Amino acid sequence: QGLLAESGGGLVQAGGSLKLSCTASGRTFSRPAMAWFRQAPGKEREFVAAITWSGSSTSYVESVKGRFTISRDNAKNTTYLQMNSLKPEDTAVYYCAAGYWMRDYEAAYDYWGQGTQVTVSS
Repeated sequence: QGLLAESGGGLVQAGGSLKLSCTASGRTFSRPAMAWFRQAPGKEREFVAAITWSGSSTSYVESVKGRFTISRDNAKNTTYLQMNSLKPEDTAVYYCAAGYWMRDYEAAYDYWGQGTQVTVSS
């Protein structure tokens, strides 16, 4: 059984920062790629960022480049998403996911967390 647990969400004003964490346990250890997705109200879930096991390669959706940074600490089984210069349109439930390959689509990931709410007020 694999488990991913997100934390760090909350309410922040536009221009502020939040850091999300995703801690992995169980069979998720065997999945080298980690990713963050988000789903805003009334919208489909979308890719945000992904990272390989070594951390040497990352990928971001265009709308967050230069503002968000994905990183990981394998010793702590934790993946992070540092979010700076937040905008109201970043408001969403953020999910972490684990898979074999770093891809920007949901089907590449077979373990998912329950999500954490991020709300950015204007």
